[in-house]
Amino acid sequence: MMRKILKGIFFLVLGTGKLLSQENAEPKETKEGRLDFTANIQNNHLWRGLIITDKPVVMGNLSYALDEEKKWKVGIWGASALADDKDNTHYKEINYYIQYSDGRFYIGLWDLYNSRNINTAVAADDIFSYSQRRTAHIIDLRTNYTFGPSFPINIEADIMLYGGANAGEVILEADGSYKKNRYSTYVQASYPVIKGQKVNLDAFVGAGFALNDKTFLYGNGQNSFDIVNVGVKAGKTVKITDHYSLPVSMMAMWNPSNKFARIQLAATVF
Repeated sequence: MMRKILKGIFFLVLGTGKLLSQENAEPKETKEGRLDFTANIQNNHLWRGLIITDKPVVMGNLSYALDEEKKWKVGIWGASALADDKDNTHYKEINYYIQYSDGRFYIGLWDLYNSRNINTAVAADDIFSYSQRRTAHIIDLRTNYTFGPSFPINIEADIMLYGGANAGEVILEADGSYKKNRYSTYVQASYPVIKGQKVNLDAFVGAGFALNDKTFLYGNGQNSFDIVNVGVKAGKTVKITDHYSLPVSMMAMWNPSNKFARIQLAATVF
């Protein structure tokens, strides 16, 4: 009798163990929360017609939605080059932002800080310095709007509101005191030439000017208004496995004002 009882307990425990192992092997559905982050890799970093670095870059974006619809978000965006540029400086950037987006309209306030090659004669290399005269931070107002499906052109307008001593945004008096900011402005129009296909294609053209000076950040320093960013961007999604796909893109960019061009290859890893 005892042998039968022990045998019954053994098979009961064994069966329960198998059941638990099967339950643990099944993937559990996780709740999609408000916190998220993404990562990109690119062969270079191009921004508003400027070459920020020609070296490969890893980028990350950590965001938190302030509302259930995820229209309002705060976040931290950062990037770092994988090697020094030819001038022996290393690109590293950390930005903070708050933004609103409803799908067609976007507005965001960004705090930009690029620590590469800060000229300490005109700007502070202290990330916590927000001095009006010497801060290397740039407070950047970003907006864009996409029109309706029948005419899906996207218009972008961005204004540097504060800071940027290292970028030449701050103009000083002869005695070194603060005089004004340039308020460099970038406007861009982009249009989806091909959409809904395996490979989609957007074309864009961007121009720069300053609201408070004759020259601006994105140009050659000679004109008050200039075309600084013209190009096309192709994108597609590459299926890696049944559960993982990789969004990739290729962009060709020309800056007529500064007379250079670049190709950019990028992938969103997750």
